[in-house]
Amino acid sequence: MSTWRDDPGEAGGARSERSAYVVTGMTCMHCVSSVTEEVGAIDGVRDVAVDLASGALTFESDEPVSREAVDAAVREAGYALA
Repeated sequence: MSTWRDDPGEAGGARSERSAYVVTGMTCMHCVSSVTEEVGAIDGVRDVAVDLASGALTFESDEPVSREAVDAAVREAGYALA
């Protein structure tokens, strides 16, 4: 799930996208770290947050990020999107 929003803190009314997914298969903080690192390596992605208990993955990006790109990053870390 992704939503666009205007960021009033940015000059010129820059827009950003907030995305949310659920990751399955994580069992420890190393898992969280791996997913955070791989998703954070996607161009334009920032503010990655991963919650171990719920599997929630959220991040901000400058441009839309495809589900396929997120899925590939999560799979590279060894996990899957729900």
